[in-house]
Amino acid sequence: MILHVHPVNPQPRQIRSIVDCLQKGGVIIYPTDTVYGIGCDIFNHKAIEKICRIKQVDPQKAQLSFVCSDLSDLSKYARQLPTPTYRLLKRYLPGPYTFLLPASKEVPKILKSKKDTIGLRVPDHPITQAIVAELGRPVLSASLPGEWVESYTDPEWIYDAFNKQVDLIVDGGTGGMTPSTVVDLTDEQPVLIRQGLGSWEEGQ
Repeated sequence: MILHVHPVNPQPRQIRSIVDCLQKGGVIIYPTDTVYGIGCDIFNHKAIEKICRIKQVDPQKAQLSFVCSDLSDLSKYARQLPTPTYRLLKRYLPGPYTFLLPASKEVPKILKSKKDTIGLRVPDHPITQAIVAELGRPVLSASLPGEWVESYTDPEWIYDAFNKQVDLIVDGGTGGMTPSTVVDLTDEQPVLIRQGLGSWEEGQ
């Protein structure tokens, strides 16, 4: 199923339909401020396993991240954020970044890496923010499987490729081609892991 949602002013009825799907353990493909991602409710173990099967990855090795609604929501899932780290997050979020942080006890075990870290996002996108706010908890954020990056900007192409594998495709218009910038904040100094859409300079 494909659901058309206004990219700037998401219709509340459409958002409720998406959240209803997530609450029932559904897997969705949805737009973010970077690229279209595949996601589910982070507390639905079976849905996470389904995404890992689609991506053909081991959940513990997949380094899966998830989307929070805002900085206060993010701080529930990251352990002991020092003041400088919190200030840095406040400077860059919402935005096209994934920050690796020490995972709190709130994070489902299946999503934690062997180093007990988690990737957290607060995308600057009305649809993503509306979904997470309505759901009341984070949504998994994983890249689509395969290498057809240019095709992944087109919701109709995404539908043709994945409609039999997922429960719902959220059409929020043409998507981006550049993934988020990934920064490791688990040590004293930030470390750039992947340069993506968000600008970043080492040592800031």
